[in-house]
Amino acid sequence: MLSNIITEKENGICYVTINREKTLNTFDYQTLSELQDAVEEIHLDPDVQVVIFTGAGEKAFSAGADLKERKTLTPNEVRRNVKLIADVFNAVAALPQPTIAAVNGYAFGGGFELMLACDMAIAAMNSQFGLTETSWAIIPGAGGTQRLPRLVGVMQAKELILTARKFDAAEAKELGVVLDVVEQERLLEKCKVLASRITQNGPVAIRQAKFAINEGMNTDLDTGIKIESKAYELTIDTEDRLEALAAFAEKRKPKFKGK
Repeated sequence: MLSNIITEKENGICYVTINREKTLNTFDYQTLSELQDAVEEIHLDPDVQVVIFTGAGEKAFSAGADLKERKTLTPNEVRRNVKLIADVFNAVAALPQPTIAAVNGYAFGGGFELMLACDMAIAAMNSQFGLTETSWAIIPGAGGTQRLPRLVGVMQAKELILTARKFDAAEAKELGVVLDVVEQERLLEKCKVLASRITQNGPVAIRQAKFAINEGMNTDLDTGIKIESKAYELTIDTEDRLEALAAFAEKRKPKFKGK
């Protein structure tokens, strides 16, 4: 039996692929459960420095919930699935490692929400986006109503969510929901280059910088500065900080150990 979620690790980068190409990488209960297990394992893996999420094939990152399955579910089973998808995407957002969404096609509904839960996103030119839930007489239930306005502003988010409008990769870049748009064949390589630039830096510092940004954005500036100071404090006694200074003095690249 093929896994619905495939994880591969290489040089500190973990690639997580939604492996349901025939269903446009939609999320059924089994896929969400497997993704939850994968994210929990990655969270605790000291060897993973950056995570790249993508979908199988070249048509879809994820088209969201599996509506064929959804049609067969009882109201309580729908509630179960909605809670699970929210929990899983919250776990993605809470990963200590930086996360990159390699958007290789449709990113609708829950697929768009998974992208929003990642720290950064790069899209293929053929990608399309949208929080389309209101067209199905529901609302985004996995963070979309909260993460999108924080990214693009309240008014723009309301327009996109209330109209259920779909938009292309060029507009996604203009809105600031993706960093860049590239040809499909260059997508993973572009994400790998970005991830590799991150892995060249101190692992403890990377995690603390992400923590400080995320926590600081949810509070006022004065509190955010205090959060930053505490995060900085955790880097002072590390071996990596001393290694960086030694490497500078010796005119060589530092060899960080994440300690």
